[in-house]
Amino acid sequence: MTVSPCKPTDMCIILTYRCPMHCQMCNIWDNPTECSKEISVEEIKRLPAVRFINLTGGEPFLRDDLEEIVKVCFTKAPRIVISTSGWLEERVIEIAKKFPKIGIRISIEGLSCKNDALRGQQGGFDKGLRTLLTLKDMGLKDIGFGCTVSNNNSADMLSLYKLSRALNLEFATAAFNNSYYFHKTDNEITNKAEVCADFEKLIHMQLKEPRPKSWFRAFFNMGLINYIEGKKRMLPCEAGMVNFFVEPYGDIYPCNGLEEQYWKERMGNIRETPDFTKLWNSKQAHLVREKVRTCPKNCWMMGTAAPVTKKYIQYPLRWVLKNKWRSLTGKPACIDKRPFKDSNE
Repeated sequence: MTVSPCKPTDMCIILTYRCPMHCQMCNIWDNPTECSKEISVEEIKRLPAVRFINLTGGEPFLRDDLEEIVKVCFTKAPRIVISTSGWLEERVIEIAKKFPKIGIRISIEGLSCKNDALRGQQGGFDKGLRTLLTLKDMGLKDIGFGCTVSNNNSADMLSLYKLSRALNLEFATAAFNNSYYFHKTDNEITNKAEVCADFEKLIHMQLKEPRPKSWFRAFFNMGLINYIEGKKRMLPCEAGMVNFFVEPYGDIYPCNGLEEQYWKERMGNIRETPDFTKLWNSKQAHLVREKVRTCPKNCWMMGTAAPVTKKYIQYPLRWVLKNKWRSLTGKPACIDKRPFKDSNE
């Protein structure tokens, strides 16, 4: 069965694998790219127009041409979010001054001691929080925390969430995993009961919020519980259909969760095939999409979960409405009754 591609709506560009942090759950910093070989502004111009672009790394703010990259990206998408450690405070602030509509997500893995231990740089929490507070004072709206839950930081995740609400900032979550992107094969949550219990607490708090966006974040976090417990995805993975990842050397992948022990194939390379439409509709891209359909990993990451949440909105919407009502009436969310959409339906 040939999977026909849609026009892509979401794009993630990995600008560099250089990074000043030394995170325990990620070895990108130990496998840096060469500056002169990283994807150029001219090559980014070859990429298609989409609805959303995430610029990530490594540390995107290590790119000296980041301003030019952001300019190009705003000609291709109305919303751009940069994922950063916040370590290079002044560079973050300078970009924000020039692009006040930019989104910024600063990765913080816990309160001060926990964050700095996990990210391998003393003072990282202070820099990240100070940068967010400065951005808030500047009037930026699309700013917040990004927290990757690993072993023993899920309690701090709850504290960060409360801090984000007190400051009226966004709060995104992830569970650490293995992939070629992170250069990790030993990321495994071992205290699953504790971590899942903390995610349940987060879900209950998010359902109490007045914002519908937070209710759908609760749905996403239930998907993380599902992933941690080793169960099948609540919604099918359609990576490479409406979203894709661009590596620093121009390779196009359906997602950043691939592992060579399972499978790892690129859809093409924007340097080798400058015409993106030709690349997107190529035989190789079709073969990769077929592999996605039978991928054994069951990942649940925002980059691939968000597009299918929107596409199959009836499944999360029913859960959200039911559990928002339960929250309003003082009842707990139905964590054990999760919606599933089979990929063959």
